[in-house]
Amino acid sequence: MAQTRVADPPDKPLMIFDGDCLFCRRWIERWRELTRGAVEYAPLQEAAERFPEIPRDDFEQALHFIDVDGTVHCGADAVFRSLGRVRAGRGLIWCYDHVPGFAPITEAAYRVVARHRMLASFFTRLFWGNDVRRPAYFKSRDLFVRSLGAIYLIAFVSLWLQVDGLIGEQGILPVGRHLQFAREQLGSDAFALFPTLCWFNSSNGFLHFLCGAGALVSVLLMAGLAPFLSLALLFLLYLSLAIAGQTFLSFQWDILLLEAGFLAIFFAPCRWRMNAKGDAPFSRVGFFLLKLLLFKLMLMSGVVKLMSGDESWWDLTALDYHYWTQPLPTVIGWWSDQHPEWFKKFSVAFCLAVEIIAPFFIWAPRRLRHCAAGLLIGLQIAIAATGNYCFFNLLTIALCLLLIDDTLWARWVRPAPSHSGIRGPRSARALPIAAILVLVITLPINGMFIFSAFRPGAEWPRPIAAIYGYIEPIRVVNGYGLFRVMTKSRPEIIIEGSADGIEWLPYEFHWKPGALETAPRWAAPHQPRLDWQMWFAALGTYRQNSWFISLLERLLRNTPEVTRLLAQNPFPENPPRYIRARLYEYRFATWAEYRSTGAWWKREERGEYLSAVTLENFERR
Repeated sequence: MAQTRVADPPDKPLMIFDGDCLFCRRWIERWRELTRGAVEYAPLQEAAERFPEIPRDDFEQALHFIDVDGTVHCGADAVFRSLGRVRAGRGLIWCYDHVPGFAPITEAAYRVVARHRMLASFFTRLFWGNDVRRPAYFKSRDLFVRSLGAIYLIAFVSLWLQVDGLIGEQGILPVGRHLQFAREQLGSDAFALFPTLCWFNSSNGFLHFLCGAGALVSVLLMAGLAPFLSLALLFLLYLSLAIAGQTFLSFQWDILLLEAGFLAIFFAPCRWRMNAKGDAPFSRVGFFLLKLLLFKLMLMSGVVKLMSGDESWWDLTALDYHYWTQPLPTVIGWWSDQHPEWFKKFSVAFCLAVEIIAPFFIWAPRRLRHCAAGLLIGLQIAIAATGNYCFFNLLTIALCLLLIDDTLWARWVRPAPSHSGIRGPRSARALPIAAILVLVITLPINGMFIFSAFRPGAEWPRPIAAIYGYIEPIRVVNGYGLFRVMTKSRPEIIIEGSADGIEWLPYEFHWKPGALETAPRWAAPHQPRLDWQMWFAALGTYRQNSWFISLLERLLRNTPEVTRLLAQNPFPENPPRYIRARLYEYRFATWAEYRSTGAWWKREERGEYLSAVTLENFERR
């Protein structure tokens, strides 16, 4: 078919559209923004007479793109020629010209849309609203980065309050001893496998310096000062403490904070002072990496539950156990456990639907993306209300802020900046090469993590596994999935001391269940790391938890750094002669039992976790 040409071509490529079509006008505004002045746009009502070679009926039926050489393209071809005037759209032209089937399929799709513009306009309003231009995210970036600073502050201060007793020189797992053992066993490889500043100094003073410096830099980030540099320092400081913390800093929110904090380095504006006005380049790669992290986090959290083989997720009975078996329940968790069975099953179904379906809307048009943000944030609030998950829920909500563009923020906060979007001319020039390298390296690893959620035990390709092996120590790309197998019972360890071997007195913890009359308490966003580890220890044996033996030794010595981690030390003056650990099975009391006895819990003794020991037992080791 001969190519139509016009005798009087325009000086600049020209797209002609139906100015009476609201659907056309909306999408032309988006394309006008994307092509950034490389193409002119004019309604047929004004421009059709300039080109008598093209019948007016043809103008009314399809878009027409007229190039400077006079060649005319219409339909899907016109759309691709217009977008192809900028670098990002050139691939579309290549596909149209060279990929078999691409041209006829896209032209057929174009004709369907053109014949049903009213319906297409309806779905445009439904999914995008009245403005389909590429959204800007400068306010979201500002809020996310400052929120990340607040979460870092919580993490550093929370650890600071416990660091002496956990990993200090007289703590349960002294970091100096840990690093010395690693050096003896691994030689020079230990430095790469355990990347921490504590290699230079592992004293209590240096641990306090790391926590204090982290808290200070977190405040600077919250104030919007030197965000790029602040995020880099925060990542280094928290990674150092996470490595030094050993089992006490091996939780999913710790690695999530490290991964999010690392990726945020490539997303934060390279300015000494951050603001939400959109005057700093916007990194598309950094934005994509953080959205991919949220997608991976939520999708894996849902899929691993169904793929674990635990029937309680499939028959929707998981919440029959979860509220009272989770590590640190809350009063709202106790109240939720009293709900009828149908409501618990509905809650499980809702949780799975949000975790598995909503993540795909992260990549959807504006309104669907906003709906996904609302569902994900709502789920995190519900989880936070019924359980103490430290700063995990806050961090997930912070990531969800990135799904809300400036158009919506403008309704709540202040007028949005102009639609410079995420493709402004400066953003491409400022895009750091390092962010592209991170994307290239981590994308296949993230793909394998997501695939492994669907296929547990799947073998990784050797090249990807090798790359992951190199970067695993710095914890910048990770897999996620809390409660893939629901715990169906709640064993609790009660540590008791005695001066004579006859009268035994219990050690009380701040947050974990102990006395039956003590109500479940709020700890979040603080994480009492010893209380959490006691929950894990109860699910195994003391031989599987070497830190537990160290804890008992410290209690036999009345080590103040460790006893300060407890709510009550029954031997404040002189340490006990003997110490033991008993195992009990705990369960929430029912509403009727609580009203009659005042007890929030009920329990049955299961026997010894560890028989009575003395300091002599440890000295002979």
